[in-house]
Amino acid sequence: MHDGTNLYALDISGASFVKACGGPCTEGCVTLAPIGEGAWALGDSKRPDAQPLRFTTEELAAAGVDPARFGLGA
Repeated sequence: MHDGTNLYALDISGASFVKACGGPCTEGCVTLAPIGEGAWALGDSKRPDAQPLRFTTEELAAAGVDPARFGLGA
């Protein structure tokens, strides 16, 4: 389990991002990728060149983001 320190030091070059869409993703979607045990990268498909934000599983839960909505397990 990642404690949340140095999340930005984790290499995400091989991360596989998936979209969570509640409807037709014509305007873009939030993307999520596991980047370590208990660590996640959250991106924006409308801005693929933007650096994804990084969170622990606990931080995602506090923000109301459920990895299961992306087809991912926490």
